[in-house]
Amino acid sequence: MSKAAKKLMICGTMSGVGKSALTAGLLRIFSREGYVCAPFKSQNMALNSGVTADGLEMGRAQIMQARAAMHEPDVRMNPILLKPEGDRRSQVVFRGKAVGSYTATEYFEKRGTYLPDILDCFQSLSAENDIIIIEGAGSPAEINLNLGGNDIVNMGLAAAVDAPVLLVADIDRGGAFAQLLGTYEWLKDDEKKRVKGFLFNKFRGDPKLLAPGPDMLYNRTNVRTLGVVPWTDIDLDDEDSLSDRLAEKGRFGDLQGNGAGRKGLLDIAVIRFPHISNFTDMIPLAVPGLSSVRYLERPEDMGSPDLLLLPGTKTTISDLRWLKACGLAPEILKFAATGGQVFGLCGGYQMLGTVLDDPAGNDGGGHEEGLGLLHTATVFSEEKTLVQCRGRFGDAAGGPVVSGYQIHAGVTESTDPPMNFLENGPEGAVNGNVCGTYLHGIFDSAEFLQAFLRNIAEANRKTIPAGIRIESRREREERDFDLLAEAIEKNVDMKAIRSIIGL
Repeated sequence: MSKAAKKLMICGTMSGVGKSALTAGLLRIFSREGYVCAPFKSQNMALNSGVTADGLEMGRAQIMQARAAMHEPDVRMNPILLKPEGDRRSQVVFRGKAVGSYTATEYFEKRGTYLPDILDCFQSLSAENDIIIIEGAGSPAEINLNLGGNDIVNMGLAAAVDAPVLLVADIDRGGAFAQLLGTYEWLKDDEKKRVKGFLFNKFRGDPKLLAPGPDMLYNRTNVRTLGVVPWTDIDLDDEDSLSDRLAEKGRFGDLQGNGAGRKGLLDIAVIRFPHISNFTDMIPLAVPGLSSVRYLERPEDMGSPDLLLLPGTKTTISDLRWLKACGLAPEILKFAATGGQVFGLCGGYQMLGTVLDDPAGNDGGGHEEGLGLLHTATVFSEEKTLVQCRGRFGDAAGGPVVSGYQIHAGVTESTDPPMNFLENGPEGAVNGNVCGTYLHGIFDSAEFLQAFLRNIAEANRKTIPAGIRIESRREREERDFDLLAEAIEKNVDMKAIRSIIGL
């Protein structure tokens, strides 16, 4: 008889309750105990994606969870990735490869056909692991996810793989008791039997103040509250939009916590495109005591940053047109003309060139003049570049080490000197104070980030204070995993959860 992993599913009362982080925290706890663990999310909707070692695309949240489990990311952990585009469509990435672009109605009509492949991915992972923690999507009470009885993401999936469920609410936003009760009552009787516990997440205060709420909830549902997880100051990759992350932090212009009155020496401004993607690339740029990151979408918000960064976007030509229409494009040109440091990443790199052509309509179609700050030309194609990369910045022989991954459609030709020298050849472009690259994750390297921020400081005639330590993204992430695991172990009935799983 083949091995079958123990299972647990984390569902939420809504998006943004912290399902991704709690899944990661539980995976870290069980992995530290010696279990071989893996995350699983059948369907993810996000513009935050990454590339596996074998060149397949999956959600960054599941890549992060795999690292929490001390496991190599595997596309089976996220069989379906939906990447929202303009005009109410999403690109469907199935088992790591883009298979088309569909409206919501078109996708809902066919999503049930993916279930056999989803279960195949799950069963093959199950045969290789001791424990699988499954993350649901949105809420099991969302009607649109249950249309036609084709629920492949929440309770329908739990039934298909026979997994017990924990239901999580975000108490920081308020209304958590009503959310838990309402979500539970919405479930069918057989689905209610799968719910083995409630969790409150992101609590700021003394859990004793919640009494007698958990008892009242138990009297209505016969389901115990297994814990109240405190607000934990971590920055782990997730699938939510930048708007959600900024709302959670409570400050529009400040994602990383360097609030007003605590600005870093270096002011880094990031263009907030309507379809910004892989925004977590920017997290490492916020170094306590050195640099702060803010997002802008209006010319009047520009100010005089030390670095202006154009990030990735799912719809490059459309967002380039938005950049021109909102008045930011001329401000960028003025900034660059006065010596301001400009950096483009992926779609932002493409925009910095002279021209973008999309003859086959793979990026919405059409021809658009770029900002002309780099001597590059991009032609979009249907085939995506999906590859992990490693090399050096600036100098093939001795520049700082860079690593990351490329995930883009289109080929860019450049007459400018390359920015990076990767194992698969020169990449990116540099033109004086303007540079661009396709390399996502480039700021994750402490060696590169230190050199990069030092160059930005020197260009702006600033001196980096002594004693500031720049960590790699992985160092920060590992610390966050351990902080989260500790918070869960201290505040959640892990004995009950182990019993639910069958350990």
